[in-house]
Amino acid sequence: MAMAAARRRAPVLRRALSTAPHVAYSEPARTARIGGWLRDGRPEPERRSAAELIALEKRHGAHNYEPLPVVLSRGSGAHVWDTDGRRYLDCLSAYSAVNQGHCHPRIIAALTEQAQRLTLTSRAFHAEQLGPYSQLICEYFGYDRVLPMNTGVEAGETAIKLARRWGYQRKGVAKDQAKVVFAKNNFWGRTLNAISSSTDPTAREGFGPFLPGSVLVDYGDIEALRRALEDPTVVAVMLEPIQGEAGVVVPPPGYLTDVREACKPQDYR
Repeated sequence: MAMAAARRRAPVLRRALSTAPHVAYSEPARTARIGGWLRDGRPEPERRSAAELIALEKRHGAHNYEPLPVVLSRGSGAHVWDTDGRRYLDCLSAYSAVNQGHCHPRIIAALTEQAQRLTLTSRAFHAEQLGPYSQLICEYFGYDRVLPMNTGVEAGETAIKLARRWGYQRKGVAKDQAKVVFAKNNFWGRTLNAISSSTDPTAREGFGPFLPGSVLVDYGDIEALRRALEDPTVVAVMLEPIQGEAGVVVPPPGYLTDVREACKPQDYR
């Protein structure tokens, strides 16, 4: 009965298997404001109903997503609240972008401190924090170098560019002939490159022509992958350890190890 009561108090938002961890810090006050944008004496923003806010978004925003009919207004730790004050257990965690929990005080403090000192620099300059950050990431994960990205799809695009450059400079692939092997039903973004490697009709319909260089094989079929790798113009394999958008598809035991073995360089180390 206690668990049933807890479920009534905290509905769950879920889409895949992402879960926000338990965070042991206190909920911020309802009147808290980050960044002090209300400190200039302006009145509180007009309070609108959830239906009004959804209608405004539909009227003025691009229809690139179809969200759940829930309007979130604040969060703390693993929980979020909607505009009517209902609390939810956030198992989506912004597609894992806030697995550390909402409004973690250490992160908010670091973000605020930096924004008050220097909001943003371009790569036309060196930044005081970039070198120490890069060192920390490389030493922690055992990397040689790191290139920070704003989004996951940017990271995917950059990985493909690196693989192509390696193929041309080290493997000897002819100019503009490099290919990358992808698993069917993949999802790694909505750029032209990402949808060119997609098999989802909703991602492709109305957006062609598509970029060349993508080879598609069935997810979990190691023999199909090995056959694709016989093509000397293939420079990389890009797939998800667990496919999310396809419906939480777990590969067969040993598949990822076999993929890694199949991708080991041979005569072009």
